[in-house]
Amino acid sequence: MELLLIRHALPVSVDNRDSGVEADPELSELGLRQTEALVDWLTTEPTAEQIDAVYASPKVRARQTVAPLADRLGVELLIEPLVNEYDAGEVEYVPIEKLKADDDPRWDAIMAGDDIDDPEAFREQVVAGMDRIIAANPGRTVAVGCHGGVVSAYLSHVLGIDRVLFYEAYYTSVCRVAASSAGHRSVRSMNELGHLRVAGVPLSEY
Repeated sequence: MELLLIRHALPVSVDNRDSGVEADPELSELGLRQTEALVDWLTTEPTAEQIDAVYASPKVRARQTVAPLADRLGVELLIEPLVNEYDAGEVEYVPIEKLKADDDPRWDAIMAGDDIDDPEAFREQVVAGMDRIIAANPGRTVAVGCHGGVVSAYLSHVLGIDRVLFYEAYYTSVCRVAASSAGHRSVRSMNELGHLRVAGVPLSEY
């Protein structure tokens, strides 16, 4: 079977430090355009994919990114809690591209893995979630709307890389992983962005 790991589109910033409510941002206007380009690319000839199932993390930004794909394909959007991002419970959300553009020290902390309490536990969580999706979909092609940290953690597992956050997935990028019933995993592509280039949609506004 084949996994299409899709990082969510660009979300808005959220600051809930006053209320203490978990930050769970929606997509920005540009993020919605990125999602539209992705869905058109994956469902319209000649670039249409044979996608059999669509999953998402519980986060709003991940669900909003692939829900239109599920609707277009006429399939149910399924939620896999274990492909949630490591920022669960955080009350503030700033897109990491904005942190990078602003030369914010939090960017360096994220890329160094200092933003995760237990990187190995996070990677194990992600792998368990992907394994559940793989087991439920033998011989199928499955799209998984998730997060940059999730994509990096899973790819680090498949590629045998020690560093969990070794890789920067772009908004709505597609990474492909082949998974066999015997347990073999191989990366087929990383950071596919043809849909944005063809549609003339920017990667980011920062």
